[in-house]
Amino acid sequence: MRRRHRRLSVSPELDITAFLNLMIVLVPVLLLGMVFSQVRMIELNFPGMDAGEAPAPEEFRLVVTLIPEGIEIADSDRGLIRVLPTEEAVQDFEGLRQVLRQIKNRVPEKTDVVLEVGQDIDYQTLITAMDTVRSYPAVVAASVVEGELFPDVSLMDAPADRKLAANARLESGEGA
Repeated sequence: MRRRHRRLSVSPELDITAFLNLMIVLVPVLLLGMVFSQVRMIELNFPGMDAGEAPAPEEFRLVVTLIPEGIEIADSDRGLIRVLPTEEAVQDFEGLRQVLRQIKNRVPEKTDVVLEVGQDIDYQTLITAMDTVRSYPAVVAASVVEGELFPDVSLMDAPADRKLAANARLESGEGA
């Protein structure tokens, strides 16, 4: 009679060293190759008040008017602050930024601005104006950061026949 030998059952070991080496190299490469997209949303507060509601007389309401002839900065209650005419079909956003920084230094608690936009203003000019009134680049500890100006932007349509204040005075004969 023959003896049957029982085979010892040994579970085979899986060598995953090569796979782990691949993962160690592949994960950082994939992470570095990723495109990090950033979606930004700009919240807009549209102007308008409830019926019968009026602003307090001491309230400062900053209005920036953007029309093809230039930019006007005004207080809706007290009048015109500065006029920045367009030079060679280019809006003076740097001048706007400087005026708004001066206003922010005088009224630091103010965070809202009304951006009055003319019909003939293109989309890129509108976005540049919105970015300009919201913040400015500042250098802090050798790095560039965004300083806050007026982050609460409300949009409003400028009247179709709106002229720049300096041009309107010249046309009416007041500037002569």
